[in-house]
Amino acid sequence: MLLTHDTLPDIIPDVASLDDLLCRPSQPLIDDLQKVDGDIMILGVAGKMGPTLAGLAKAALPQRRIIGVARFSDAGTEAWLKSRGIETIQCDLLDQAAIKSLPKAPNIVFMAGRKFGAEGDLSLTWAMNAHVPALVAQAFAKSRIVAFSTGCVYPFVPVNGKGASEAVPPDPPGEYAQSCVGRERMFEYFSRQFSTPGRLFRLNYAIDMRYGVLHDIATRILGGKPIDVSLGHVNFIWQGDASAQALRCLAHCDTPTSPINVSGHEILSVRDLAATIGARLGREPVIIGTEQPTAWLTDTSQAVKLFGLPLVDTGRLIAWTADWVARSMPSLGKPTKYEVRDGRY
Repeated sequence: MLLTHDTLPDIIPDVASLDDLLCRPSQPLIDDLQKVDGDIMILGVAGKMGPTLAGLAKAALPQRRIIGVARFSDAGTEAWLKSRGIETIQCDLLDQAAIKSLPKAPNIVFMAGRKFGAEGDLSLTWAMNAHVPALVAQAFAKSRIVAFSTGCVYPFVPVNGKGASEAVPPDPPGEYAQSCVGRERMFEYFSRQFSTPGRLFRLNYAIDMRYGVLHDIATRILGGKPIDVSLGHVNFIWQGDASAQALRCLAHCDTPTSPINVSGHEILSVRDLAATIGARLGREPVIIGTEQPTAWLTDTSQAVKLFGLPLVDTGRLIAWTADWVARSMPSLGKPTKYEVRDGRY
């Protein structure tokens, strides 16, 4: 079954149903991927979003090789990928020789990186976020490369505007976000040197029932914990929509590579989100702090022009999340830390 507005469920009953929904392709995704020849290899596939993206690619292109590369410290992730027909390769991307030995797939989605715990070992953060991209960009100079980045590369922008567009120069606080600028610069440099087509996929806050901004807010409300609204505005996107847009970027690469902002098209108030979720859960949110006039927000006009609006809207995401959390369904236990303003993770 193809993913359309009409096929979206009212609730997501369990993890298996969630996985199936996340990996259900839309016709526009299939159409764009059919414009792109060759296998797809996903580097850093074992993170929160990688399995969804790999499963979605395989569902959209069942006859094509989809290859997932990671260290696979969690064997369950590798088994899950194999069960969906995705080939796996164990590889430490800090090992230059190991990168060179990987198949030369014509389509690369780069998802490797280090965020949480970044402040604990800043040299490793920079190695993962800037050195590894340089190695990959050289090893796959003849491929298309869609490289995951983050909206955190931007400075804070006014909450009463449209968010930062791709024309806003990166100037972020904190070494994590600075290392992400380093990641982009490495892909940009080698894209110019080798004429490698690509996109820099600046993603703001993907949402899955098991994690994300809405999950963080809902679990805090149920636990009676305070919600800090100092960083009082956010934008976010359903993980399935974000994965589809990343794959579709393979058909919309630039030479040299260029950035594209991906998130929800709405700028949303954390206070309002908490009130709406609290009403669904029958709990009054505990709000602390005062909204600041700036936040990390992106203008997704370019992505909307290319891909249209996300299939899953904010109202449905709120309904799904409140239902999921109310039933004490599984969580990844990985807070987004969306409220952090100093860039320290």
